Amino acid sequence: MAKPVRGLRFQPSGGSRAAQIPVGKKQRLTIERLANDGRGIAFLEGRTWFVVGALAGEEVEARVLGAHGKVVEARTERVFSASDLRQPAPCAHAGRCGGCSVQHLPHDEQLALKQRMLAEQLSRVAGVEPEEWAPPLSGPEFGYRRRARVAVRWDAKAKKLEVGFRAAGSQDIVAIDECPVLVQPLQPIMSRLPAMLQRLSKPQALGHVELFSGSAIAVLLRHMAPLSAADLEILQAFCAFHEAQLWLHGEGEPQPVDPDQALGYRLEPWNLQLAYRPGDFVQVNAGVNEAMVAQALEWLAPQADERVLDLFCGLGNFALPLAQKVREVVAVEGVATMVARAAENAASNNLHNTRFFQADLSQPLSDAEWAREGFSAVLLDPPRDGAFEVVRKLASLGAKRLVYVSCNPATLARDTVELVRQGYRLKRAGILDMFPQTAHVEAMALFEAS
Repeated sequence: MAKPVRGLRFQPSGGSRAAQIPVGKKQRLTIERLANDGRGIAFLEGRTWFVVGALAGEEVEARVLGAHGKVVEARTERVFSASDLRQPAPCAHAGRCGGCSVQHLPHDEQLALKQRMLAEQLSRVAGVEPEEWAPPLSGPEFGYRRRARVAVRWDAKAKKLEVGFRAAGSQDIVAIDECPVLVQPLQPIMSRLPAMLQRLSKPQALGHVELFSGSAIAVLLRHMAPLSAADLEILQAFCAFHEAQLWLHGEGEPQPVDPDQALGYRLEPWNLQLAYRPGDFVQVNAGVNEAMVAQALEWLAPQADERVLDLFCGLGNFALPLAQKVREVVAVEGVATMVARAAENAASNNLHNTRFFQADLSQPLSDAEWAREGFSAVLLDPPRDGAFEVVRKLASLGAKRLVYVSCNPATLARDTVELVRQGYRLKRAGILDMFPQTAHVEAMALFEAS
């Protein structure tokens, strides 16, 4: 029997594989340009680096967050040569917290970045440019966020409770004592929240905390085990001090400790009050939300004798203001509880020309009874996946005008291809700065039938 040959290395037929770059490695880089998400792009030894916190033209030291194939994700650790555009980050947690990735960029440059992202997607994917660009719809740069989810995790090894926001590029939690983008009523709650939670007897059973400021202030605690009477007393005292409602989320749906308490938000220009429960979708930026609704109504130009369709209606954020202007609004939503909530909101605001329906809007529109009479105009506000199956049938509904509110320019551009194929023209488009200090882009587009 032949002796086995040891020590030989066999190379796969595809050639040698480049060694992967380890997480935590530091690398000096020259940033060539900005990506659409606001990260700096650098090229080194055949790899493309995406660097959080870097600007075009800068020389930086970057720490690797992760690598796959020839793509490396990193964050800026030091800036050796700064761009003229760079400004000091207002938040003490910048660079570690994953929330506000472009606060080192002046706000007008943030808006320009978002505008370029929208224009590039429409041009590259759909091959179109709007006949008119609308100016950016924006509000305050800070103090705008009325809702926040705070991460809570028990570190068994260190025997301590971590409270804060997720770190950039990882599941680590960055301890936060203040957050400049939160609305002012939530600031003192945020600063005192960690100390209060650490007093509870079963920190390992705590989930996340959600903060909300609307017609009332609310604190919701997710917990995986029953709370003791002493813990409940601590939570109630904390909320009483901050004049906030206490909501608990154990098994089942979130519930207020005081069942008589209501939570919601106002659409002041239309004298509307919309009820809300933790877990429902609600726009976090109240000022830009109101401006967005007003602009949507202006662009859609609804007439008193018209029947209008509102797709992905949620709580009725657009449907209720529309109902004040038209003969009838038909509003459709995929989540049954939201449909019920929207119908209740319409009734509580004395709007009786609205009808709400549940339908799976990720599927093609069927011959639903509510669609048979047709519509003069359509408004849709889909999730990030867009509304491809829905837009394929919009022309058959007879709508001459369509306002599309998007939280993802890529799917807006994809759906624009289909709308143009059906004979719609892109009349107007513009960005909605719903999340200042981030690279997240929301947009609005007006289409008209040719």
